[in-house]
Amino acid sequence: MTNILSLNRVRTLCLLGALIGISGSLGACTDINDEVAVRARIPDDYRQRHPIAIQETDRSVVIFVGHARGDLTASQRADVVGLGRIWVSEGTGAIMADVPVNTPNARAAAGSFREIQALLAASGVPPRGISVRHYHPDDPRMLPTIRLSYPKIAAVAGPCGLWPENLGPSIKNPSYFENKDYYNFGCAYQHNMAAMIDNPSDLVQPRAETPAYTIRRTEGFDKYRKGDTTATVYPESDKAKLSDAGK
Repeated sequence: MTNILSLNRVRTLCLLGALIGISGSLGACTDINDEVAVRARIPDDYRQRHPIAIQETDRSVVIFVGHARGDLTASQRADVVGLGRIWVSEGTGAIMADVPVNTPNARAAAGSFREIQALLAASGVPPRGISVRHYHPDDPRMLPTIRLSYPKIAAVAGPCGLWPENLGPSIKNPSYFENKDYYNFGCAYQHNMAAMIDNPSDLVQPRAETPAYTIRRTEGFDKYRKGDTTATVYPESDKAKLSDAGK
């Protein structure tokens, strides 16, 4: 009787072990299938993995103002004027000016902001294109600044630096044996290309043709009708010589 019970226990344990092994294998297959499905959803083309998107972002300029000086420096004036001129062509909203109050440099900041308003007006920004928002800094150790910002349309790509798989041969990197690009490949190129684009709408549609230079075109047609050469002849005295570089 004891031998029969022992044999039944052994058979039960073997059956349980087999069931555990089968379930573990099925679970491993499920994990592998899930991993393969995830890799299949990742495009092979870097332009699809890291596409350049058109979004609305902020362009900003920070003006540092001391407590005993209210006028702007030459470089600060250039920053404000440049911001105003660029806003005319690419701004999609009003310029938001964050001006500190109840701070040691509040009086100087108010004087600097009046000069900023005058510079922006001279750059073509109308009065309704500037909105003022007063704030009090939370950290007293930080120097309160005047921050000018406005929304604009920009091309963005990324984020870069994502490495879901190893670069070398590994069981965690099946793409290595399949001779495919790693996930982060091309991200820096797309990011830099998006940063260099002047007009993001060029990615969506071509620009319209600009009017021809009528004066120059008419002059060329007149020469053509008269039978004269249409080439431009430059005086010999205007040609630069390398031998004259040191004179």
